[in-house]
Amino acid sequence: MAKPTDRPATEECEPDYRFTLANERTFLAWIRTALALLAGAVAITQLVPDLGVPLARQIIASSLAIISIAVVAGSALRWRSTQLAMRRSQALPGTVMPWALSIGVMAIGGLVVGLVLRYGVN
Repeated sequence: MAKPTDRPATEECEPDYRFTLANERTFLAWIRTALALLAGAVAITQLVPDLGVPLARQIIASSLAIISIAVVAGSALRWRSTQLAMRRSQALPGTVMPWALSIGVMAIGGLVVGLVLRYGVN
């Protein structure tokens, strides 16, 4: 027998505004991260000297820009799924974004360190 407090999974109610605002702050933090990655991509193409390998700057900058786009898309999906979970009084969804971002940035950082050690900076 269902209790009076049990609701169907699709029934939604407005969550406490503080949780909604916290979810929005998290979304905006991811957007700031994406903007920083994009700014890094622009800086690499415009300010970093030639690394001695053809297209190295473009590959590094493009990788940063792709990660930036992925962070924006992931943050929007994460915001939406978290908001829906709160509205439906469900457990909050997990995310792989911190791991994926960490691995991506470490890979690019490793590439940059390798290029600098191998070719130096002009």
